[in-house]
Amino acid sequence: MSMRPTVFRKSSYSASDDNCVEVADLYDATAVRDSKHPDAGHLVFTTTEWSAFLTTLKHGNL
Repeated sequence: MSMRPTVFRKSSYSASDDNCVEVADLYDATAVRDSKHPDAGHLVFTTTEWSAFLTTLKHGNL
């Protein structure tokens, strides 16, 4: 799994300009970080994990 994201963008699911999540598409995964603390690192999710998370959000099951 590629672990070195180079380009992060604001997540389309972030509702606020102040507190948002940034995502980066990797070859076989998605990286996620806090926009307020980008130097704190990021989390990497497999395609399957990220898809399951987004499906849960879309259906309001959190």
